[in-house]
Amino acid sequence: MIALVDVNNFYASCEALFEPSLAGKPLVVLSNNDGCVVARSPEAKALGIKMGDPWFQLRADAARWGLIKRSSNYQLYADLSERVMLLLARHALGQEVYSIDECFLLPPEGTPAEQVRWARRLQATVARNVGLPVSIGIASSKTRAKIATETAKKLSATGGVVHWDQAPEGYWDRLMAALPVTEVWGIAGRLAKRLEAMGIETIADLRDADPVAIRHKFSIVQMRTVLELNGYPAIPIEEEVASKQQILVSRSFPDPIWDPEIVGQAVAEFAQRASRRLRKEGEIAGRFTVFASTSPHRPGPTHNVSAHVRLAAPTNEPAPLVAAARAALAPKLLHGMQYMRAGILCMDLAAEGAVPLLPGVIEQPAPLGELIDAVNRRFGSATLALGQLGTHSPAPWRNRQADLSPSYTTDWAELRTVS
Repeated sequence: MIALVDVNNFYASCEALFEPSLAGKPLVVLSNNDGCVVARSPEAKALGIKMGDPWFQLRADAARWGLIKRSSNYQLYADLSERVMLLLARHALGQEVYSIDECFLLPPEGTPAEQVRWARRLQATVARNVGLPVSIGIASSKTRAKIATETAKKLSATGGVVHWDQAPEGYWDRLMAALPVTEVWGIAGRLAKRLEAMGIETIADLRDADPVAIRHKFSIVQMRTVLELNGYPAIPIEEEVASKQQILVSRSFPDPIWDPEIVGQAVAEFAQRASRRLRKEGEIAGRFTVFASTSPHRPGPTHNVSAHVRLAAPTNEPAPLVAAARAALAPKLLHGMQYMRAGILCMDLAAEGAVPLLPGVIEQPAPLGELIDAVNRRFGSATLALGQLGTHSPAPWRNRQADLSPSYTTDWAELRTVS
């Protein structure tokens, strides 16, 4: 059997954890620059607010609804996610972290009733040690476990735990016949349209399809989904996470940036962030693409530029990445354009030490990355950096976060105090 643990309304729950007055209130968490809804409390969902709704369309009714907004605090969410995942791993035979708020677990052997008791102990353990609510679905395959977890979240009578084998006879048949095929894990967009063109409109239709015909028409991935819906575990737990193939750091700007020099400063910051992520993963990059673009939704001329760079030597050091990124993009930027986005995509990733260099052939930069990391670990994440990023002066490309909650768990200066 496989269990899927999902933290309920994760971002919203993280906000309410340290601000109890938000409990029971309609709350939305907004994307970068306070743009669109990326998380909702149950009360906000009841108002009909959808994922992706822009805040400017909700603002007029917010006071009447009692709607509260918070800016995304990704540092807080990542820290709480790590605490939850480490805690869950102690109580299972195996774990695959699927996303920031979900993971698959291998439960202990036992009867359905015993596994449900194990799941309820997990719920209580997470609630006691971290303070976040979780829902758990248990089934013979990952795809079925996803369906069971969604059922546990939506049916309050389940107490947040559903075991596939404990459902009344015929329940899953009726549910799968009622739910559209887009409710299946990994089925959306063009794939869903192609399935519907074949007459596969519900989960039950996909479950009853010929898996071999599905493989020939689509791929082995979809064949595995059919097998999983029938209870055969065709997608195993992956306890070893594959290393990243690319690292992307990009951002949309709160307001247009007209000056190419300022766009270059933004790219320098993104390159430093990419170098830090490379070091954290223990990887080096052999090439990268740096880019900047205007918005297609704004009046005026459009300008989308990019430059592809192969580094003389693979690296994760900030200085060569920053210098190469700025030098590659600067000649392509134009004065007077309303740039609204920029970023850097690092590719050809390899483990540190996997690409030996002949001594003296290529001049190596001073190893500043580890020194910067050590200082920032000790004194705070933004203590030391290169260039503009190290001055702590306001930057026009920084996120607009009007309602950012404190860094309750990652900053000594913002820890909760008890009087």
